[in-house]
Amino acid sequence: MHHVSTLGLVADKTQGQDEDVAKTYRLGPVRRTVNVLVAAMLRLGIGGKSTYLLTTTGRRTGRPRTTPVILVETDGERWLVSPYGLVGWVHNLRARPEVRLRRGRTTQVLHAEEAGPEIAGPVWQAYVRQTRVTAPFFDAKPDDQAQEFVAEAQRHPVFTLTQGAQ
Repeated sequence: MHHVSTLGLVADKTQGQDEDVAKTYRLGPVRRTVNVLVAAMLRLGIGGKSTYLLTTTGRRTGRPRTTPVILVETDGERWLVSPYGLVGWVHNLRARPEVRLRRGRTTQVLHAEEAGPEIAGPVWQAYVRQTRVTAPFFDAKPDDQAQEFVAEAQRHPVFTLTQGAQ
């Protein structure tokens, strides 16, 4: 069964015996349009406090690839999370960990390092609680304990961001 959310996310919904399991993300035409609009707003400096334009370097082409993202920012640490799984920017980041984050006229060059599952779990818990529209893409529920999110790290990578190239 296909489901289209209010944000234009197209997802395959798999029925389990007792409850639904996580949806699989596919970028639909409505979401593409939303991304274009959000990107334009972010270029003007308009957007949520933790929302940025992420630019990675294409792993095959070497060309810049840009997409809107929402960071988790806690206790002075910044986390880049992939709520929709192993998408293109994740593969690009694993190949070349230097990224650019932009909002308005401000661009930061950062280094991304993938976090292990034990570290990623609490980050995912915080992200799903702050960005509930992504909750259907996880088996763990927003009110679950952080340990429930540890199992999600294989399907939903988390990267810590630090200043400059390492």
